[in-house]
Amino acid sequence: MTRLGLPFRHPAVFLGTWFGAGLLPGMPGTWGSLAALPFAWLIAANFGGVSLVIAAAVVFAVGCWAAGVICRGPAGQDPGAIVIDEVAAQFLVLAVTPPGLLTYAAGFIFFRLADILKPWPVNWIDHSVHGGLGVMLDDVFAAVYAGLALLLLMRVGLV
Repeated sequence: MTRLGLPFRHPAVFLGTWFGAGLLPGMPGTWGSLAALPFAWLIAANFGGVSLVIAAAVVFAVGCWAAGVICRGPAGQDPGAIVIDEVAAQFLVLAVTPPGLLTYAAGFIFFRLADILKPWPVNWIDHSVHGGLGVMLDDVFAAVYAGLALLLLMRVGLV
């Protein structure tokens, strides 16, 4: 039994924690974002950036279901161990660039900043939209900010 009130083998927990990354100690959102990077690299390198948008949409849909199941349990609304939202968002951020160490590092940092700082409307969504959709949606909006910052950095030639 995990701290989410469901066993790890439950598909919602297995997927919602992105194969357990969200159960690592200390900083689950960062672990989830880091765990997304190799998947993003493999998808983009083999199928292109548009495939990351498609993968983000699939992960978003699965995440709405998984987070919804977990949020209805004893863990309550948006427990930190749910990190599939970070994965979907990280895929969106990285879709604007080809795989590269510097661009992926910048995309990771920009997303973590946007997710932590929660500029408007991210903060509004975080407080106002509940359930699985709410868990997923605020990170998608944070990804828009991070993606724009990454595009700007690329435009001026800093990455």
